[in-house]
Amino acid sequence: MVGKKFIALIAGAVALAAGSGCSAGPQKDDHDRGSGSGHGQAGLAAPKVPDRSMRLIGDGSTAYTGLQPRQPVAKRLRAGQRPPQFVVFSWDGAGEDSQKLFSHFRRVARKHDATMTYFLSGVYLLPDSKRGVYDPPRHVRGASDIGFNDVKGVRDTVRQLRGAWLEGNEIGTHFNGHFCGADGGVGTWTTEEWKSEIRQAESFVKAWKTHAGLRNEKPLPFDYGTELVGGRAPCLEGQRNLIPAAKAMGFRYDSSSTGGRQVWPDKIGGIWDFPLQQIPMPGRAFETLSMDYNFLANQSGTTRGDPAKHAAWGKQMRDGMLAAFDRAYQGNRAPLFIGNHFESWNGGTYMRAVEDTIATVCPRKEVRCVSFKQLTDWLDAQDPKVLAKLRQLDVGERPKPGWTAFLSDQGPAASRPSERTSARPMTQADRVRQAEE
Repeated sequence: MVGKKFIALIAGAVALAAGSGCSAGPQKDDHDRGSGSGHGQAGLAAPKVPDRSMRLIGDGSTAYTGLQPRQPVAKRLRAGQRPPQFVVFSWDGAGEDSQKLFSHFRRVARKHDATMTYFLSGVYLLPDSKRGVYDPPRHVRGASDIGFNDVKGVRDTVRQLRGAWLEGNEIGTHFNGHFCGADGGVGTWTTEEWKSEIRQAESFVKAWKTHAGLRNEKPLPFDYGTELVGGRAPCLEGQRNLIPAAKAMGFRYDSSSTGGRQVWPDKIGGIWDFPLQQIPMPGRAFETLSMDYNFLANQSGTTRGDPAKHAAWGKQMRDGMLAAFDRAYQGNRAPLFIGNHFESWNGGTYMRAVEDTIATVCPRKEVRCVSFKQLTDWLDAQDPKVLAKLRQLDVGERPKPGWTAFLSDQGPAASRPSERTSARPMTQADRVRQAEE
């Protein structure tokens, strides 16, 4: 990749209670894989796109090839049925460079029957020679805090995006220039400026052949204007004005808020709010956001810390993710959101921690390692009254009467006793909604 990635420090050091409940036995799957998908088979090659179903779009950078393969069928929970444990692993900036981490984690996902969300930075499909095509809000034309790409980088990234989508993964957006801070950063942008940024992110995907001169490459097998349904803002800034823009542009969720807790998600501004969550940081008296960079920020404060501590730092992140998983899996079953970057910070210790976590949690019974889009599909399929009851459960809280009694009807959850009775603190979605009102 051309340009150095700049990720803002978000040191979420908020101490939270970490309750957990009793273990739960298996139940019948309610989020079935489509028949004949073959999803999750180790080493499975991406299927070829049949030419007869391909309809090129624009300059041929993208094409409509039918519905995305290997998608689970979202089913409504039966009365009294315990929800599955969803885990979403997502990647900011997703591009393939010399480290080849994109292709590596595609193999990891296939091995462990997981799908993920790859948030693509649009400028990774724009060669530096074409930087003037990008007109970022509040910055000069051709500016970008993460640089641009070269032709080889565009080709390599497109090949990974193609394979990832065919394997059932989601291609979301990390938008474009990754501008942070008070001086023209995304947190200062208006809704109209966010709309411009989204349109440009789409346009770079739809015209990479023209911009990179790669006319002989295969098209991406999807219409990005249809497939793009969510993103994560750079530095987790600017969500308040992003939400109405995202909604107007057809997004179904946003993953840009901070300080979320491990409780069931709610909508904000008409779309699902999937914040990075506060999770345990073993050995410390506070929790931090569920992202590799935030562990780094609280450990070394630099991407090149003391090599003698790399293994310990990776273990601390892995143990924190597993502790967060366990308290949800044994407790309220709230989805767990993990954010990452394709980087070798501190000797790649965070990449190894994430890979170990995937291998540990994704094969577990009733666990669904899915994309944000797939989670959105499942949430949209549920009875809103059931989701409202699930949102009554606090972090690590398991219904005292058991899942069968708790979800056997649509009565008010507050009338049922539980193992913890603490009031639910205000979430980021609550704060933004209150400000809008």
